[in-house]
Amino acid sequence: MGKSVFIAEKPSVAQEFGKALHENFTRRDGFLESDHYIVTWCVGHLVTMSYPEKYDEKLKRWSFDTLPFLPEKFLYEVIPSVEKQFNIVKGVLNREDVETIYVCTDSGREGEYIYRLVEQMAGVHDKKEKRVWIDSQTEEEILKGIRTAKDLSEYNNLSDAAYLRAKEDYLMGINFSRVLTLKYGRNISNYLKTDRTVVSVGRVMTCVLGMIVRREREIRAFVKTPFFRVITKAQIAESSFEAEWRVTEKSRYYQTPYLYKENGFKERKYAEELAAFLSEPLPAEGTVESIERKKETKNPPLLYNLAEIQNECSKLFKISPDQTLNIIQELYEKKLVTYPRTDARVLSSAVCKEISKNISGLINYEPVKAFAQDIISGEKFKGIEKTRYCDDKKITDHYAIIPTGQGLGALKSLSQTAARTYEIIVRRFLSIFYPAAVYSRVSLALECKNERFNASFKVLVDEGYLKVAKNSFAKASKQDDPDGNGTDDGKADAALLEALKKCRKNDKLSLVGFDIKEGETSPPKRYNSGSIILAMENAGQLIEDEELRAQIKGSGIGTSATRAEILKKLNNIGYISTNKKTQIITPTQLGEIIYEVVEKSIVHLLNPELTASWEKGLNYVAEGSITSDEYLQKLEGFVRRRTVAVMRLNNQSQLVGRFNEISKNYK
Repeated sequence: MGKSVFIAEKPSVAQEFGKALHENFTRRDGFLESDHYIVTWCVGHLVTMSYPEKYDEKLKRWSFDTLPFLPEKFLYEVIPSVEKQFNIVKGVLNREDVETIYVCTDSGREGEYIYRLVEQMAGVHDKKEKRVWIDSQTEEEILKGIRTAKDLSEYNNLSDAAYLRAKEDYLMGINFSRVLTLKYGRNISNYLKTDRTVVSVGRVMTCVLGMIVRREREIRAFVKTPFFRVITKAQIAESSFEAEWRVTEKSRYYQTPYLYKENGFKERKYAEELAAFLSEPLPAEGTVESIERKKETKNPPLLYNLAEIQNECSKLFKISPDQTLNIIQELYEKKLVTYPRTDARVLSSAVCKEISKNISGLINYEPVKAFAQDIISGEKFKGIEKTRYCDDKKITDHYAIIPTGQGLGALKSLSQTAARTYEIIVRRFLSIFYPAAVYSRVSLALECKNERFNASFKVLVDEGYLKVAKNSFAKASKQDDPDGNGTDDGKADAALLEALKKCRKNDKLSLVGFDIKEGETSPPKRYNSGSIILAMENAGQLIEDEELRAQIKGSGIGTSATRAEILKKLNNIGYISTNKKTQIITPTQLGEIIYEVVEKSIVHLLNPELTASWEKGLNYVAEGSITSDEYLQKLEGFVRRRTVAVMRLNNQSQLVGRFNEISKNYK
């Protein structure tokens, strides 16, 4: 009987497979070998797509004459820096004594692509090939993945989608970057007084640049509007509270042009006029027009996917999405959490059946020991498969990021930020086994001289899951409001709450004064490195066309695996700037000039519609709904039409005026 080869995406993962197999391995150059098994590894990508000059030396020089570049057959080559490891892997895969190859690269589109390129370039034939698909690197999960490994051919559609994604980025990047550089590069260089400008564009990257520039322009165009609110101080028993004026049909200001929305005035004089009218005499009398008491619940949030945890870490730790991904990857490789590159925020029904194992392991994690014990002893995990936290239909490759309950010995080797990231993942996970937080809301309406004043109070009655969700490292102010609801509810102490309990309709309250509070409208917020990741994930919501929005629901810009890298590239090429302390993102002068060039040439690249619909198409290929030939034909047609259209443009001189307008904001 021949040997089995296990090929992983990186050396550290290969080591875990070696440990799980419990064989007496001998370390060789680039692989491990025992009597029955060989474990080898890639170091990320070993093979890449060839540059155009490999097709024809003439293509090395950028020229309109060689565009559009649409090869009939795509060429690939071994990456020079990893050629040695490729040759080792090639030799191992093609050994005569090897019968079965277990593909153990990352369980996703990119991991599939990494192996398929190696298989293609190594010329692997006549071997059984099986795909190991795992959600964590625990020994139990690895062995289960090996036992349940399916024939590699069952993942051919996923492989097709992976190849197409690479071809798409390749064709758009090469053709559009070359044609835009040839058409506009010299103009940009002359304007910015630089030696040479390459216009770098890409299917996802340029769309994200568009989102950032458009937001910046919205902020610039925003005109702050002042408004003035009238606030009264009402006394009840020995307590007092504030209430805000709101217009009603009875009000002397109803349907007048002086109003700002329903609770303020555009000019101070009208707010002062109302305050003076109501102040004659003081204290004024307010009649309780209505009082409503009700309970409100807030359910535990859904679990973390990569975008959500990247956003959370950006807010809490002011780190980039790329740094967060590296942390989650480290936690994954140390067996602490499940697979990081996931879009799902729920569990699978299969994992729900064994979820008690994850919880039991956390009894040994001191910050949540009591909660984990409580869940296990009270069997609170039972029935989780019937809740919103379990939904097989919302999972494509992997379920949400959760703790495995294992690997706790590695915690002492983590950085403070990584350890805290682990804690927030654990707390989010355990929260779903606790009931909703319960609030008591009291809403009160007072009337004085036919004018209405409203007050609202929201008080936490039962912490529910919030007691689990409080991070050990959170600041006191944040702990006081873990919900972070950001409403305008007033604060109520025990005495005020007691007084409000006794309050009834038609009761008379003393209004001791009327104050004017000035406010102003706020511009849209700039993206930070976390909120832009969420915006990319939910790009479909930016689409105005309802039918198209519904059609691409669930597709974002880029994937969980690539979004952080895209932001990193935009920073590296100088199109955007990210403040390291705040993680706030702004476009650079060059970035906004590139945006302007693209808008006047291939505007489709700036639209979420196009980018998200391409991503949806790749999903269709992965599902087997359309063929890769159909997709490639559509892709090549798009690239050809847009490239030729740019070549026919003659709008360079018009752009200088726009460059001047842009530059006013960067002096």
